[in-house]
Amino acid sequence: MLNVAIKAARAAGAIINRAALDIESVRVSAKQTNDFVTEIDHAAEAAIIETLLTAYPGHGILAEESGSEHGAKDSDFVWIIDPLDGTTNFIHGFPVYCVSIALAVKGRIEQAVVYDPTRNDLFAATRGRGAYMNDRRIRVAKRIRLADCLISTGFPYRPGDKLKTYLNMLGDIMSQCAGVRRPGAAALDLAYVAAGFSDGFFEGNLKPWDVAAGSLLISEAGGLVGNFTGESDFLHQGECVAGNPKIYGQMVTTLAPYSRFAGVADKTRVRDAMLPVSAGAEPTDASSTAEAPAELPAPVKTTLKSKPRRIQPGKP
Repeated sequence: MLNVAIKAARAAGAIINRAALDIESVRVSAKQTNDFVTEIDHAAEAAIIETLLTAYPGHGILAEESGSEHGAKDSDFVWIIDPLDGTTNFIHGFPVYCVSIALAVKGRIEQAVVYDPTRNDLFAATRGRGAYMNDRRIRVAKRIRLADCLISTGFPYRPGDKLKTYLNMLGDIMSQCAGVRRPGAAALDLAYVAAGFSDGFFEGNLKPWDVAAGSLLISEAGGLVGNFTGESDFLHQGECVAGNPKIYGQMVTTLAPYSRFAGVADKTRVRDAMLPVSAGAEPTDASSTAEAPAELPAPVKTTLKSKPRRIQPGKP
């Protein structure tokens, strides 16, 4: 099954590479604001589905562009496909995008392939047999302090996304790590964490085809992946955080209050942190009082007591 997935990914990659030679001629349409789809997405997806169903006609398909309209509807074997993760990068000629294919058996990811056609890098994993990049075994990075880590993420870009909440979450992570990157293809971000190229990843508003293959690469490379509260059943929850066990735990501690599944107290703390504080306002609860720094010197207020003088030429 893994070999069939690799064959399908390479077929899609060939279509993408040919189109990349003449980006200007690719037809682009918008599914919604800032969410693009091209004829190459559809062509790559069709090539993947044809390859998979030729080998396994009784399997189901869950694809980004065509949903579940192909394959068997009630099969225990479901291929989860993103034919071109990073479409916005692709249509701008920014060479960070990939093909993502995963096989779920009774809801559990068993096979995974992430293929980067621009670099001909193939990431693959089978449950219980490890993760590989171009036939070389890969492992997550060994750093244990978040302060030493390079973290990747994705930014909200659709109308209705909670940008202010995300910026607060991003600020919390940025203040604790060595650097943050936003490449623009979640499946490839997860593959890079599995290979140790980056130390962790987090993003919200994700779909199963964005994270299915990458999640198995992470776990087979010795890492952990889950939602912002650390729960492993995250595939359909729209939240993803990943890293080696030490870094994963530190990231979950920071991100948990921002989760849709966080407790009421955590959500209240995040909401209060986002509210503007008026000048001279007193803390509204015990927690904000406890967190306020003690015995800070009063700010010096600068006042202008006289009109500014005009400096004549030649005078200091």
